[in-house]
Amino acid sequence: MTVIIAHRGSAGTHPENTLPAFMEAVRTGADGIELDVHLTADQQLVVIHDESVDRTTDGKGFIRELTLEEIKALDAGSWFDEKYQATKISTLQEVLNLLLQMRFRGVLCIEIKTNKYHYPGIEEKISNVMTSKEWPFTYWYTSFNIDSLRIMHEYEPDVQYDLIQKNDLEKYQLVLDTDFIEGLHPSYDWVRQHPEIVKNFAKAIRPWTPNLYETMMTCYENNLAGIITDFPEKAIRTRSRFKQ
Repeated sequence: MTVIIAHRGSAGTHPENTLPAFMEAVRTGADGIELDVHLTADQQLVVIHDESVDRTTDGKGFIRELTLEEIKALDAGSWFDEKYQATKISTLQEVLNLLLQMRFRGVLCIEIKTNKYHYPGIEEKISNVMTSKEWPFTYWYTSFNIDSLRIMHEYEPDVQYDLIQKNDLEKYQLVLDTDFIEGLHPSYDWVRQHPEIVKNFAKAIRPWTPNLYETMMTCYENNLAGIITDFPEKAIRTRSRFKQ
């Protein structure tokens, strides 16, 4: 069965990568949740997609140049809807605490955001948090940057690793050639453009971000390992129709 991973939480219905988005993803019953991790100027792990706060807050600046206190002062919800104006950027630990409180039992897909800027030591810091206790859910690591995955694999050799790509074919071959990489997370456009590669691919494929009914159905019909979508509730309904 194709698993459904909520991209940045339920990013199509709530402000992405925030506690409300993750709460909604858990409520929908998504099989997994994906989030993105960066490192602040004072070495704190925060959950946000972009390298800067410009797009999803009322502030400006790069994550690496702002302290956690400065980031916490920002409004991370109003850009999506005024009713989320009290929403803040969360630390990785705060998201983990929420998942524990909500008794999440799926897969947490942690993307290490080092493809545009490599935060020195971010891999060790993430690993220290994730190995600090036994979690009641599974977690994976993903990244566009295979060097980050190699570093993480040194710390945690028994965790699942997946490489993300857009439309560059080199990475799909890299996934096949790298033993510890379990699967490929390509753009949906790549999946659509390369049906023969997808059909014969020897490892798991979980594309991002099929958000339309038709694109979700295509993934289910091709029996892909998973999808990473902004609309987990819609994806669950669509999967139920497909199974009927």
